[in-house]
Amino acid sequence: MAKYNITEKKEKKANYRSLVSPSLMDEMKEKILDIIVMQKKYKDKDYSAKQLAEDLGTNTRYISAVVNVRFHMNYTSFVNKFRIEEAMTILVDRRYQKLRMEEVSDMVGFSNRQSFYASFYKIMNMTPREYRLQHLNNHPSEKVKPAKKRKTKSKSKE
Repeated sequence: MAKYNITEKKEKKANYRSLVSPSLMDEMKEKILDIIVMQKKYKDKDYSAKQLAEDLGTNTRYISAVVNVRFHMNYTSFVNKFRIEEAMTILVDRRYQKLRMEEVSDMVGFSNRQSFYASFYKIMNMTPREYRLQHLNNHPSEKVKPAKKRKTKSKSKE
C-alpha cells in the first residue's frame, strides 16, 4: 500500500466539460485565480467549490469543468497546491522555525494535520518535516542552532 493512501489518478471523460465555451472558461479561470490566489481564499478551511460558485454566480459543475480543463486537476487538488506552496515558504522561513507542523497546517488552511501531510507528500514526495530538514541542511546559514548543553561538574578521582 502506498504511503498516505495515495492512489493513482484515473482519467475520466466528463461530458459537462465540453458544455463550457473556451472563452467563458478563460474568463472563469481568471476569476477563480483572483478569488483563490489573490484573495487567498485557499487559506480558508471552509471555502468550498460551492461557495466559489456562489461568489462567481455559477454552479459547481462549471467550476469543476474549468478547474479540470484549465488546471488539469480537481478543485481540492487545485486549492491544496496553493496551500502547500505557502507551507513550503513558511517551513523554510527562519521566523517560523519554532512552529509545530499542526500550526503550519492551520496557517495555510488545512483542517487537520493528516490531510496536510498527505497533500504535501503527494506534491513533494516527502513529508513537511523532511522538507524543512532538507532545506536547513542545504542552507547552513539558516540552520537552527541547537540549544546549548549545560555543563555539569564532574568529580574525577586522581
